[in-house]
Amino acid sequence: MTAAKMLADAALAAGKFIQAFPEFGPERMGAPVKSFTRISEKPISIHCQVTTPDVSVLLDPTLIDVVDIAEGVRPSGIILVNTKDSPAQLRKKMGLTGRKLYTVDASGISIKALGKNIPNTPMVAAVVKAGKILDIDSVIRSFQSEYAQKFKDEIIKANIEAMRMAYDEVKAEGAKS
Repeated sequence: MTAAKMLADAALAAGKFIQAFPEFGPERMGAPVKSFTRISEKPISIHCQVTTPDVSVLLDPTLIDVVDIAEGVRPSGIILVNTKDSPAQLRKKMGLTGRKLYTVDASGISIKALGKNIPNTPMVAAVVKAGKILDIDSVIRSFQSEYAQKFKDEIIKANIEAMRMAYDEVKAEGAKS
């Protein structure tokens, strides 16, 4: 949810129209949560769950066998997963056909930069890179503006470092993206 909101805030700051919202099921606390972000150049008039996403993102790699990350994603769509696996390894493991598959070790990056496994900011940067939705520098400026009053300078700097690392380390099949 935090990553979806962060991406939406950055898109809004860039002059885009946005929606960001979570979907909670009746599951117990700690169950997987879906979050949706719509970004558009035009006003958004639809107000429902996203059923055919252009980009689908999985932050928790332990859910690869639990959640259908490809559900509804068009053949031309993008799937981005937080994992140490290469896109080719992950495609084989998931039995995935079609779609553009990207991976980034956002957990490893966040542990290195933040000292904790909090992959939100690295995954936002990875989405920006894979989806070519926004400019990474504008996303970083938005993050700084939004969170400067909430966190100490060293936490802001560490998150920015994590974002830049993830942006640079996103992998696509056959090449570094």
